[in-house]
Amino acid sequence: MRVIFAGTPEFASIAMARLHTAGFEISLVLTQPDRPAGRGLVLQPSGVKQWAQHHGIAVVQPRSLRLDGKFSDDARSARQAIEAKQADVLVVAAYGLMLPAWLLELPRFGCLNIHASLLPRWRGAAPIHRAIEAGDAATGITIMQMDAGLDTGGMLLTEKLMIHADDSTGSLHDRLAALGGELIVEALKRAGGGTLRATPQPTEGVSYAGKIDKREAALDWNGPAALLARQIRAFNPAPGASGVLAGESLKFWQACALETAAAGGAPGQILAVSAAGIDVATGEGVLRVSRLQKAGGKALAAGEFLRGYAVAPGAVFDSKPAA
Repeated sequence: MRVIFAGTPEFASIAMARLHTAGFEISLVLTQPDRPAGRGLVLQPSGVKQWAQHHGIAVVQPRSLRLDGKFSDDARSARQAIEAKQADVLVVAAYGLMLPAWLLELPRFGCLNIHASLLPRWRGAAPIHRAIEAGDAATGITIMQMDAGLDTGGMLLTEKLMIHADDSTGSLHDRLAALGGELIVEALKRAGGGTLRATPQPTEGVSYAGKIDKREAALDWNGPAALLARQIRAFNPAPGASGVLAGESLKFWQACALETAAAGGAPGQILAVSAAGIDVATGEGVLRVSRLQKAGGKALAAGEFLRGYAVAPGAVFDSKPAA
């Protein structure tokens, strides 16, 4: 089976490597253009591009695939490269560009998407973040037959994955990426054997995982401690939940909601400090921050952090800035 692969971040490169190991011929890779990164804003290739180049696979990086859009020259060039490969299937994982009708209809088996949720829950750009933030007990992978909608196509394979109480987006991402690699291999084997069948998505239970806005990372201390703890896990490793204390920005990497009710104190007020963590009053309950970081520093456990940064009970984190 001749495969074209479209993806950009590490989540996608893990699936692509799994296909390669399973013996599928990846003849072409589509990935996003190189982006500036780091303090020097040097152009950096995506994880998918790096993997493809290391394995001698041709790469194209169109800014758009729309033949009638601003970057139509890119799209026409990409179409020529894609059509020349005469692929049986296009596998998509966190690519980042909408696929137009001409591409959806081109391969013999169509375009198969590796989506990191149990559809129809969490359609959209940030399903891992939103599942943790919402307090979902489980998520999973859906291999989907792509259509013109936003993650609305028929479901080909699904598998559930439990969300651990201490999962961050980073840790859950890694387990979902591995599962996605396994399922897409199975899907292509079934497609080749003529046994892959699509099931329409349920009409109930639809939810959307909107792209993470950096402004969301500023914690709103008026919210309940349980939600704030989930947001800290959801925004780890990026963009990182944050707060401002005495004019200095801090990032929070690990926290839990205490079962004890807040003993007085306005939302955002520090109630106690110890090696176990910094206890902060919220709109409902107490949040214990056990791993945090100041600007320009390293992420540290609370006890180590407090040895180099004076934090006293009674101090108050600034309220969340207006969006």
